[in-house]
Amino acid sequence: MEYEPLKDRVANLIRIFPSLREKFYYLLDLLLLRQRYVKREISRLFKPEDRFLYYDAGAGFCQYSWYVLKKYPSAKVFATDIKGDYLKDFSEYASQVFPGRFSWKRADLQAFIPYNKYHLVTAIDILEHIPDDIAVLQNFYKGMDDKGILIISTPSDKDETAKFTEEHIRPGYNKKELEEKVQSCGFKILKSVYSYGFWGSLSWRLLIKLPLGILSKSKLLLTVLPFYYLLILPVAELMMQLDIHSYNSSGTGIILVAQKDV
Repeated sequence: MEYEPLKDRVANLIRIFPSLREKFYYLLDLLLLRQRYVKREISRLFKPEDRFLYYDAGAGFCQYSWYVLKKYPSAKVFATDIKGDYLKDFSEYASQVFPGRFSWKRADLQAFIPYNKYHLVTAIDILEHIPDDIAVLQNFYKGMDDKGILIISTPSDKDETAKFTEEHIRPGYNKKELEEKVQSCGFKILKSVYSYGFWGSLSWRLLIKLPLGILSKSKLLLTVLPFYYLLILPVAELMMQLDIHSYNSSGTGIILVAQKDV
């Protein structure tokens, strides 16, 4: 499956109707369990009054940049991505809503080392797209403040869907392999857990996989989706709550939190 064309259509829609941006971010929070895992870790590590520098690596739509700018008024955010158009769009929005607190650069993470030293770096569903993931981790390390925090979200090697995603270089990570790579680049692992266990994976199939399958058959079926979500959202929400508040012995995602070890 190719996700980039779908993302481009969403980006174009937001350009035409800028008021949809924040509504889209709230929709992502509603549908994507990984965002709840990542934001939970950020909330545990930083207080709302903390002043820190955040590096949103491979930022995509910049939904995590938006979250940090909104929740942490004293934080400043820098974002990179291989695609510059999404970053430019968000920068125009942020210059009005969060003036002076957001900057960006189009960059290849395999070669780019940021000028500043960051207290928080996130790499959310990007490492599986990059051939030289070790170079990326090493560059993160060089661009982090002493004791800085790195949060990674990535598919695991138990995610069959990841094997058929066109943009993926590797079909998910073995959890131990990912931990060893992170440690080899100088990080100390604080947490490494499976996300999207039994309940989370089921919620993903109901909220994402099945609707995309419906749309692939006919765009006319788009009219059915609001009624479908009206019925399925309460059940899927319960499933996501069970996943995030339970120990998953296995799962199709990995959430890893590490600290720069100096």
